[in-house]
Amino acid sequence: MRVTVLGAGLLGVSSAYFLNQLGHDVTVLDRQATPGAETSFANGGQISVSHAEPWANPGAPLKLLQWLGREDAPLLFRLRADMRQWLWGLQFLRECTPARTRHNIEQIVRLGSYSRSVLQGLRRDIGLAYDERTQGILHFYTSAKEFDAALAPAEQMRALGCDRQVVSADEAVRLEPALRHIRPQLAGATYTREDESGDANQFTRALAQRCASNGVKFLMGHTVTALPMVGGRIDHVEVTNREGRFERIQGDSVVLAMGSLSPLIAAPLGIHLPIYPAKGYSVTMPVKDAAMAHEVSLTDDEFKLVFSRYTSADRDVMRIAGTAEFNGYNRDLNSVRCEAIVKRVEQLFPGAGDTSQAQFWTGLRPATPSNVPMIGKTKVANLFLNTGHGTLGWTHACGSGKSVARIISGLVPEVDFAFTGLADERRTRSIRPATS
Repeated sequence: MRVTVLGAGLLGVSSAYFLNQLGHDVTVLDRQATPGAETSFANGGQISVSHAEPWANPGAPLKLLQWLGREDAPLLFRLRADMRQWLWGLQFLRECTPARTRHNIEQIVRLGSYSRSVLQGLRRDIGLAYDERTQGILHFYTSAKEFDAALAPAEQMRALGCDRQVVSADEAVRLEPALRHIRPQLAGATYTREDESGDANQFTRALAQRCASNGVKFLMGHTVTALPMVGGRIDHVEVTNREGRFERIQGDSVVLAMGSLSPLIAAPLGIHLPIYPAKGYSVTMPVKDAAMAHEVSLTDDEFKLVFSRYTSADRDVMRIAGTAEFNGYNRDLNSVRCEAIVKRVEQLFPGAGDTSQAQFWTGLRPATPSNVPMIGKTKVANLFLNTGHGTLGWTHACGSGKSVARIISGLVPEVDFAFTGLADERRTRSIRPATS
């Protein structure tokens, strides 16, 4: 079968790899010049099954009210005259009940655990290198209230097979000595030994090279403009190439893996995806004092930040990423939010990074109200989804790519997850996430 994959980020390239492995003739389209150049470019770098508690949880509405008007708020809703934003926000509030939160955690953990094992097998089988670290992930808390709120979700994750262990402040410092500076402020921590970290952009580019050597065709600099249908199926993909010329790309099936742009492409087909761009920030800076810098990948839940470290022959850098700003498709850097991240790094690890050489970046995460991604079939027979992964695109990439490849091939996915269009083949005008 000829399969056209729309998007050359983590999800698109992972889909292409597994489709190719199953014998399909695959073409990947992307508007950028190189794979992994948008949201997969400078993310937080965590393979974090333990980061499964969705933004929409029982404590979220009060926090959002407390954060209103704060430019440095971890989650910032910049209200706009945008009906999609308001509808998404209402769906978000609906997902904040205890029952929906538990259900969403279950979906996220199942897919995350499966995806991490697929990544580990892929790394073992084809020898990809991407500054990976397999030292686990440590969630630390400087607020007793935040720590107490994390205990029940951690217990649920353990019941689902994610071994997120609760540890004392002293044990947290033993696991990551760089936290010694804030030991008096530590309320506690959780540690997931099986979680990992690594450079998502390096991985995407390396896997794309492997795909290309296996026969996958990459058409970079090609902007998708429309998916014309004939007889209830997508007939071809219309694009504008890098020279500005119109082209038609023929194929039998199409995978929509365009992140936050996915709903814009799907809407003319009568498919309304509840995905809204959540602008995330990252800071990358060289390590200045290795003795003060962290080795284990960390999550600062109170400030919605994750910390990874990439060390190779030609670099030793800290990557700090997180927060979310709901402001449409705006990608402008907000200096207040950038400075807030640097300030937090200096509070935690004073002198560890060279802040004078800090590089700032933003990317638009494709967020669903539930944080559960949308993978599987649509009401259009030959259009498949692999999108809506929010902050967990790197964590879920390999499992999502392998699953959608199996669905397209008529095979049963290997993970128990609420894939779209599989549990109930009766389609409505709106494709909804697993919790709706």
